[in-house]
Amino acid sequence: MEDEAKVARSIETSLVREGLSVSVAGTGEEGYFLATTQSFDLIILDIMLPGRSGFQILETLRSQRLEIPVLILTAKDTIEDRVFGLDLGADDYLVKPFAMPELMARIRALLRRGKPQPQAHYQIEDLELDCLERKVQRAGVAIDLTAKEFDILEYLFRHHGNIVSREMMVTDLWGAKQRSESLDNVIDVHLARLRSKVDAPFGTRSIETIRGVGFRLRKDQHVE
Repeated sequence: MEDEAKVARSIETSLVREGLSVSVAGTGEEGYFLATTQSFDLIILDIMLPGRSGFQILETLRSQRLEIPVLILTAKDTIEDRVFGLDLGADDYLVKPFAMPELMARIRALLRRGKPQPQAHYQIEDLELDCLERKVQRAGVAIDLTAKEFDILEYLFRHHGNIVSREMMVTDLWGAKQRSESLDNVIDVHLARLRSKVDAPFGTRSIETIRGVGFRLRKDQHVE
């Protein structure tokens, strides 16, 4: 375990030197939590993680339609393992021990590909969002949203079924480097207004608050 921690620290140091922001997880559970509650451009995933394996994390991320580029690190150098990882949705595969310059070159190549393009149209049951026309409707009824309300709803659609943390919204929607109480209040106001337009008039509850974590767009739950 100490050797793995040294490798993680070495990778972190190299990435920081490249001017990148890095989050390190020591267990599979911690890594999965970070991957699903924060926004990343790339995930470097070790297969042999305590608690939850890298393969399990990768399979779950892809089943939830999270298309973040994933680079797998593993000590297993068999064709079967490589094929298995790539079939699960890995974007690249590097066997340990590896040379740091090669790892950095592969990371740069994956980052150059960029994030996947968002969809032009989203729909969950009767709630529809047209990204090109920036229009929203529910049950065929047009819903008038402000620009920021639309951005929030589109962001929730893009992460449908997964938790969107306040940190993710602050970074990706407000362009701030860190959370603050004032920004949290602004987010709460926008979410309340969005719910009053998208959910309340239709007797549904599709925008869910996960207390202490963030928000999630899910299939409708009709309010009795």
